[in-house]
Amino acid sequence: MKANEIRELTTAEIEQKVKSSKEELFNLRFQSATGQLENTARIRQVKKSIARMKTVIRQRELSINN
Repeated sequence: MKANEIRELTTAEIEQKVKSSKEELFNLRFQSATGQLENTARIRQVKKSIARMKTVIRQRELSINN
């Protein structure tokens, strides 16, 4: 998910997506540990997506306080 797409969402929607992405990341790590993961690049994609969403949330927090 691109940063521009994330910025169009509400903060609550972004937080929900972070939660679901963390669950997906857990499942991917579990699959990796058991040798069932086929697309290893997906772990990196999900981690970057979570980071982007958290960055947008933090930017909104800082803009509200200023």
